[in-house]
Amino acid sequence: MMRRFKWDVVEPVDLLASPWTSFHPEDSSPLLQELIAARALTAHFQPIFSAKDGAVFGCEALARVDPKFAPQGIAPLFASAREHGLVAPLDRLCRQAALECAAVQEFAARSERLFVNVCPETLMEEGGEPVAALVERLGLPRERIIFEVTEESAVQDYDLFARAIAFYRDQGFQIAIDDFGVGYGGLKMLAVIEPDYVKIDRHFIKDIERANVRRNLVDAIATVCHRLGIKVVAEGVENEADASVLLDMGVEFLQGFGLARPTPLWPEDGVRVALPRASCSVVSSLDHIFIGDIARPMISLPPSAPMSEARRLFIDNAALTSLPLVHEECCTGMLHRRIFFEQQLSGPFGYGTALSTHRSVLELSQNAPFVCVEASETLEDVARSLQHRHLDSRSDDICVTSNGKYRGTVSVSALLEAIMQRSLLMARGSNPLSGLPGNEALHHEIEKRIAQMMHFDVCYLDIDHFKPFNDVYGFDKGDTALHHLVNSITRALAQSGDADDFAGHIGGDDFIVLTRPQRSISLCREIIADFEAALPQLHGETDFAAGSYQATNRRGQSEIFSLMALSIGIVSTEVNHFDSVAELASMASEVKKAAKSQCGSSVVRDQRLA
Repeated sequence: MMRRFKWDVVEPVDLLASPWTSFHPEDSSPLLQELIAARALTAHFQPIFSAKDGAVFGCEALARVDPKFAPQGIAPLFASAREHGLVAPLDRLCRQAALECAAVQEFAARSERLFVNVCPETLMEEGGEPVAALVERLGLPRERIIFEVTEESAVQDYDLFARAIAFYRDQGFQIAIDDFGVGYGGLKMLAVIEPDYVKIDRHFIKDIERANVRRNLVDAIATVCHRLGIKVVAEGVENEADASVLLDMGVEFLQGFGLARPTPLWPEDGVRVALPRASCSVVSSLDHIFIGDIARPMISLPPSAPMSEARRLFIDNAALTSLPLVHEECCTGMLHRRIFFEQQLSGPFGYGTALSTHRSVLELSQNAPFVCVEASETLEDVARSLQHRHLDSRSDDICVTSNGKYRGTVSVSALLEAIMQRSLLMARGSNPLSGLPGNEALHHEIEKRIAQMMHFDVCYLDIDHFKPFNDVYGFDKGDTALHHLVNSITRALAQSGDADDFAGHIGGDDFIVLTRPQRSISLCREIIADFEAALPQLHGETDFAAGSYQATNRRGQSEIFSLMALSIGIVSTEVNHFDSVAELASMASEVKKAAKSQCGSSVVRDQRLA
């Protein structure tokens, strides 16, 4: 049940007696001194919604000020504070108000996250002790508090800033970069602090459905963040069209007045927003398989349960590999059968049972490996996060939560099995000779990029004079030539490409590479150079030195054949707009023919406007 907002539920900290607010009166304005003394700040909560199911993932605490102190709101107040050197005291007061308001709204009993704004200079001046002490006194869970570091202030000492961020993380808090893209730090701040979340400023989100430049910038930011394992929050979402574009980009969380406005009360349990579905034409069941899809319910214990109860459950259930410890729907730890019996129960001299019967399971689980992930994380993301964890693939389990609430478990072996099965399903669409994705996967990938309005180049590769080579040198040599080309493509992509590049095998000696427009020509030249380096081996030294070879053609006549060459035609969606894969394929075939009309290996990129 939601309670009405009341200040008297939590005893406030005496700010004027706190070392946080030490400032010299001669350097400050009377208004700001009065504001700090009168505690004229409060906080409202704006929901942040999960893109997967529209549920409330968390709330951002937004500072609100008594109108008699600042009729125009909090922003002019911070501008005035900056002029008088009082940003840090005002920022701390806003943060304290946010945390106290969250405590009043029973945040500790909930499962969502709390996002709290903080200025970089505040972080660097104070360290993490004061806020950690406040959070401890208010009884708030640190692991669900995310401090949003604004990008609007210039950071002068990044080494000090990084140490301050590390201290907060050591205290158990998470970090987000707020207003990404409009401030001073940009990519440097991203690289220095490696945040858990990036919040893209509303300037880039507004009308993204109609603004091509902003759409591509947001797509690029989201791509970088996802490669780094950083979750993305889009701020300022105002309408369904913009939300649809963001969902297709894979943005995990949405926030904005179009979804919910800030209010003094925390959202009620079960609140959801109806979000548009990602484009059906671009999403397949193989694109994303989430850990929540394979999670299974598992019997759990409260952390206060005695060890004897865990022992009974393990003995009575031979298939039980772990016991999640769940308190008020939140998973706080995990007991693994292997560790429980081998280390905790038996003990080095066999006295563990007698000595540990009345100890709580929480005490026993403190040193046990414990991995807890959100149901919305992909299988691959979870697997990457486990690379440096000491989990046993035969017996250890992963705890899965949905918006912070316990949902079930997945064994490490089940995770690996699911990834393998997914790979096998994807392999069914691969070309058996090259191992590259075939026509179906290629069609799907191009269709997805067209639907997302991405700028990309289609490079159509074809081996010149391959048929006579196959006839004269034999099919085994022909397969060897194809394998050389596949290796040339994969090497070039590994050296000069990125994770968004895609290579496919149409059939025969025809291949497709999808890449970014800025590097398509240089990438194709690398492929040609690598392939041509194999020609002496493929043709033999004598024929290669002659530059041609003589053989009987299929009509029984003697003919001079040229050495193999590689022709590549490039069509760009940056130059032309395509509504379908068929339309793009037709133009790519034309440009490839133009490339084949050249003597020797060549690259032709179409510059015509449709």
